[in-house]
Amino acid sequence: MREPVAPGGEGCLVVAVRLPVRIVVFVLVVPLRMAWDVLVAGGRLLHRAVLRPLGRGLSWAGRALFVWPWVALWRYVLVPVGAGLGWLGRVLLVIPAVWLYGSVLGPVGRGAARVLRGVGAGLAWVLRGVGAGVAWVLRGVGAALVWVGRGVAAGLGWLYARALTPCGHAVVWLVRWLVIVPARWLVVVPARWLYRYLLIPAGHGLVRCVRALLWLVRTSAAGIGFVLYWAARLLLVLPAFAVWRWLLVPVGRGLAAVGRVLAVVGRELAAALGHAWRVAGHVSLAVGRFLRALLRWTVAVPARWAYRRLLTPVGHLVRDGVLRPTAEAARGAGRVVRQALAAARETARQTRADLRRALFGEPAKRREAVRGEPGADGTRTLEKRTTALTKD
Repeated sequence: MREPVAPGGEGCLVVAVRLPVRIVVFVLVVPLRMAWDVLVAGGRLLHRAVLRPLGRGLSWAGRALFVWPWVALWRYVLVPVGAGLGWLGRVLLVIPAVWLYGSVLGPVGRGAARVLRGVGAGLAWVLRGVGAGVAWVLRGVGAALVWVGRGVAAGLGWLYARALTPCGHAVVWLVRWLVIVPARWLVVVPARWLYRYLLIPAGHGLVRCVRALLWLVRTSAAGIGFVLYWAARLLLVLPAFAVWRWLLVPVGRGLAAVGRVLAVVGRELAAALGHAWRVAGHVSLAVGRFLRALLRWTVAVPARWAYRRLLTPVGHLVRDGVLRPTAEAARGAGRVVRQALAAARETARQTRADLRRALFGEPAKRREAVRGEPGADGTRTLEKRTTALTKD
């Protein structure tokens, strides 16, 4: 029996569960989404106003405390010290080693190599001469040994042909009639008769006994297996099949139906959560816009109007009617005071000068040095080393 299908192509269970689940989830999710949006806005404000400047300050402090000292140590201490040590090592080690190798060890090594090559060439010449003499001696000794060996072989061949061949035939005839023929009739013939008339029949009987024993064991095992098979089938398989067919299958089908229902409910619940979260986002956005407009029209716009229409004209009036005249009067009073102080200083200076002249008399005038263009005698010539600028 098929389930009734809704017009949209979904089951009636889905349609019946969807609307109440979405309503309940929407009622539960809207406060959570608004709280989440408030936390997000507060977090962004905290990040923009507090955490980012604090992070920049901590970053600058970290660089100032940990990075810049090490950079300065590396740049102004370690690098110059390393360069100095490198130059010192080069001057004290590399350059003397290069000079020692190029001026002392190289010529000594090349001279020693030449001496060793000469000694080796002399030893090789001596050894080649000695080897040639030894080879000539050994060739002579070898030729003599070959000649002696050929003579000995010829003598042994003659002795074998003349004396040992008749003796060998006699020995072979004796071995044949004294060893081989008795061994054949005493060992080989009885062993062949024993194998043919005793061992073969005994082996055939033993094989038939083993085959009969194997047939008996196979038949017994087949009977026992048949009995065990039917006993296991009657005691285990048929009860397990009955339990599976009449108990586990219906229970599994019921659990599958419940699982499908729970899957539908869970899927609808997840879809309702997503839909409610998105709708709650729009609601939260609308509430945020409403609060922003409310704050704007109740606080920002009146404050801006008061600033533009009231405070700005009053400020301009105060600036033009009070502050600027006061500033001009203050600047005029300052100029008068400065002029009075300058006149007082000038009067005091003149008074001191009059007292000094009255007490000590007029001071002697200093003679000013007259510097004009040099004449013909003061100009530079080829014989004189002074010039108009250096001559005083």
